[in-house]
Amino acid sequence: MSWIDIAAWTIVAFNHFVLVYFLVLNTSYLVLFLLSLAAVLRFVRRTFFSDYRQILQSEMTWPISVLVAAHDEEKTIVETVRSLLMVNYTEFEILVINDGSNDRTLGRLVEAFALTRIDRPYHQLIPTDRVRAIYGSLDHPNLIVVDKEPGGKSDALNAGINLARYPLFCSIDADSIIEDNALLRVVKPFMDHPDETIAAGGIVRIVNGCEVKDGRVVRIELPDAYLPILQVVEYLRAFLSGRVGWSVLRSLLIVSGAFGVYRRAETLEIGGYSRETDTEDLDLVARLHRHMRRKGRKYRVVFVPDPVCWTEVPTSLSALRRQRARWHRGLVQTLWDNRGVLFNPRYGTLGMLSFPHAFLFEMLGPFVEILGYTVVTVAWLLGLLNGEFFLLFLAVAVLYGVFLSVAAVLLEEISFRRYPGWIDLCKLLVFSVVENVGYRQMLSLFKIKAFWDVLRRRRGWGRMARTGFRPSPDGAVSAPR
Repeated sequence: MSWIDIAAWTIVAFNHFVLVYFLVLNTSYLVLFLLSLAAVLRFVRRTFFSDYRQILQSEMTWPISVLVAAHDEEKTIVETVRSLLMVNYTEFEILVINDGSNDRTLGRLVEAFALTRIDRPYHQLIPTDRVRAIYGSLDHPNLIVVDKEPGGKSDALNAGINLARYPLFCSIDADSIIEDNALLRVVKPFMDHPDETIAAGGIVRIVNGCEVKDGRVVRIELPDAYLPILQVVEYLRAFLSGRVGWSVLRSLLIVSGAFGVYRRAETLEIGGYSRETDTEDLDLVARLHRHMRRKGRKYRVVFVPDPVCWTEVPTSLSALRRQRARWHRGLVQTLWDNRGVLFNPRYGTLGMLSFPHAFLFEMLGPFVEILGYTVVTVAWLLGLLNGEFFLLFLAVAVLYGVFLSVAAVLLEEISFRRYPGWIDLCKLLVFSVVENVGYRQMLSLFKIKAFWDVLRRRRGWGRMARTGFRPSPDGAVSAPR
């Protein structure tokens, strides 16, 4: 056999491997979707009859500390805090940690909420950079603002945990808005299983294009630009078709940093957030899993599909590239730091399903995907593959993905229907196709670059220029709840 024959055989064999890889990948997402479908429909039926006033009025409802880490967030921080001050909850405090901002983040907070310096003890249960001052408000007694030396988001959140008074804490991004009953809904798992639930997350939706007034989303609309709409589809697929399914399997690996609730005691036991990773939320949940497994304690990390947090997403390719590069660097760092979990039966479905899926498909997937598209296309052009195989590959790699994206949009439509107009639904269905032809491949290239950055030990937050929330004209109709 000549080297040409060997090369041709190798290319054909690799193409068959790629075909099987995409088939297994998308089938795993299909299984997660089916689990999510059943769980979401059960959730909708159950919550239709739920009266969250019982949680609101119950003396057994756990008080909660809401932590907002802010660095150069002057455009959105006031609206974010206003939205938090208006949530329906019995007992809560808001801790805004200004992490050495270079803009008017602190100044805007002082002006908007009449803040003055107060003498409140700060105990460093978790080591952090120096706290410069603590501010309070007579108008809002449950609002505290911490001004500290810049140390990064993890360090800021650790400062908030140190200062928090309550057994639960909730992390909220400084460019986010939560709905009135969001805290009540995301805390419900802690009420249902108080001895087991250690973390819970809610769904994150995209505020770009929506109208905001006095810290509330009053009109829900899709963004005007293409890039944010693609992210709407991506978020629906990730949250409704992914995290719900992993939650059912008791293997949820991430609670979004934009909106997550944790037990403070267990978080203190593992030393709080790590500063050695670019995605502090993923790392925290992975270490909580390991900690509870080592202790032999029953626990739950759950996802609740409708306590809504609205957040701003990138509107430019450069900002999106930086954001996704950071996310992928954090994934690689977390998987490496917790590599003992991988294929370890001691960790149950976490070690045998969730971690392997993240390793084989989330971390290594971009390499297989880009190389696969390239090699299959070249092989077809050179006549090494017949047209039937090429069409089969496109069906498995692209059309299967389109089906999953469309299914996630339809699941949103039959369950929560946050985008009530037919035009919005049609747009989402069209972009479900576009997302799988070009957008997903572009994200894979971003992730490959991020992997290279990890090998070179390059780190960075990847700042996103904020445009601020879209203001609402007077008389806007309230958004559906």
